[in-house]
Amino acid sequence: MRMSKMLLPTLRENPKDAEIESHVLMLRAGLMRKVGSGLYTFLPLGMRSLLKVIQIVREEMNSAGGQELLPPILTPSDLWKESGRYDKMGQEMMRLKDRHENEMVLGPTHEEAVTAIVRENVRSYRDLPLMLYQINTKFRDEIRPRYGVMRCREFIMKDAYSFDMDEEGLDNNYETMRLAYRRIFSRCGLEVVPVLADSGIMGGSVSEEFMVPSRVGEAEIIKCSSCNYIANAERATSNLGFSKPGDSLKKIEEVKTPDVKSIEELTGFFKTTPDRFIKSIVYTADKKPVMAIIRGDITINEVKLKNYLQCTELELADEETVKKVTGAPLGFASPIGLKKIRIVADESVSYMVNGITGANKKDAHFINVNPDRDFKTGDYIDIRLVSQGESCPVCGKKLESYRGIEVGQIFKLGYKYSHSMNVKVLDKDGKEVYPIMGTYGIGVGRTLACAIEQNRDENGIIWPITIAPFHVIIVPVNNEDIAVMKEAEELYNKLSEKYETLIDDRNERPGVKFKDADLIGIPIRITIGRSFKENGNLEIKERHSIEKEFVPHNMAERRVDEIYEIQTARFRN
Repeated sequence: MRMSKMLLPTLRENPKDAEIESHVLMLRAGLMRKVGSGLYTFLPLGMRSLLKVIQIVREEMNSAGGQELLPPILTPSDLWKESGRYDKMGQEMMRLKDRHENEMVLGPTHEEAVTAIVRENVRSYRDLPLMLYQINTKFRDEIRPRYGVMRCREFIMKDAYSFDMDEEGLDNNYETMRLAYRRIFSRCGLEVVPVLADSGIMGGSVSEEFMVPSRVGEAEIIKCSSCNYIANAERATSNLGFSKPGDSLKKIEEVKTPDVKSIEELTGFFKTTPDRFIKSIVYTADKKPVMAIIRGDITINEVKLKNYLQCTELELADEETVKKVTGAPLGFASPIGLKKIRIVADESVSYMVNGITGANKKDAHFINVNPDRDFKTGDYIDIRLVSQGESCPVCGKKLESYRGIEVGQIFKLGYKYSHSMNVKVLDKDGKEVYPIMGTYGIGVGRTLACAIEQNRDENGIIWPITIAPFHVIIVPVNNEDIAVMKEAEELYNKLSEKYETLIDDRNERPGVKFKDADLIGIPIRITIGRSFKENGNLEIKERHSIEKEFVPHNMAERRVDEIYEIQTARFRN
């Protein structure tokens, strides 16, 4: 490809609305352009790399026994109502009506659509196990699109869906996908970490996320410093070593606390530590008020709470709702005496003796509060957010934390969709049974962006050769020199027979060409300039290295062969 003919609008300055390096470089290197909030057009250079990621995904999915299909993006709302997710998906789901007033959905994912296909076309155990996958456009109405294609409203995903007769079959497919995902990300030049994850709106009992460690990651990863325990913070647990003090129970008393309501203010007022307090927070779960209580030095994990409540939307209650439920303004709430609100207690509360909490009236708190004596709750559950420094639930050593970007997630769905959508097959005895399901997703555009996030320097992108838009770039430094251009054209024609080759035939200064070559990150650069004129040598430089080498022009093709073989070998499984 000739750069003079290519739509490749590189930028010298960083775009103002780009927040992270991969977003900056995808815009500056001319890979894509923004159309609207969370909406991007992939330009020719970016499209070439995007298609290579897709091809790697396709090859590994086919190798793992997957069969590709292409369901419509637009799906009837009836499928989503069958599964129960039409309301649970919330405002992220893009809904519309056709000219006949039929409710339709722009698919954020395709469990329902593929399950319906299996329901209509699979009849017997002989047809299972079955792994179906698609690489398709998805839509989610993100409240705050950010980081370019990391979190946008229209994006390309690979979704796969497994159907098995029993849990053993599901386990096999799940493990097959775990290994396939490792190969996919490795071939794309990504270092990923599988972590235990929350299943969220997908449902199911077991889930793992494939995380790319990154300081700009939106997810927090909790990892043991000693053993193999690692989990998303939404799923992580820890051993806080709860124990109940042997103190005798004291009589509950009310204490005036004028304008003292935060944990920090209360610890100073009562001259004690945060772990003596019962923190009471009022939420609305699907518009209904609920109170969550936890020890004062621990943070509530709203994902765990939401999952326990099995609600679609969980929000902090506004002050009017808090006052209506408790009779007090914010900062003075407690579970004591409340009868018309559901109370969910973290297990830390059950170990508290003679604690302190609000009195459900302004400027007052109770001291010597004891669970089960002074208030009742349902079961005590884990709704706490794990923090760095706590003890590992497996080995007891200290937990560490770092940020990560999710590029893929796999789920054991169980019977969630086969039950709700009434999918049945005949077993070996002719009895109708429900198949068990798994689902497996990869963000294709996000994978590309993460590859850039991990492979770059101050000058631009350093593409892994497997997903680079071109393998080689030829840079003639002087377009006016007939000998230089003749050599460039001959080499371009030779290399193009074996490699995806780009020639910078623009009438630009050498400095501009070199800057653009580094910016767009082509793995192998061949410069034809002074050394060629003086002694017939060509300069060859690999993008990931600062070293340059000079080879006779008639040996350049062989040297490219050697470099290409070395670079591609790094990504072979």
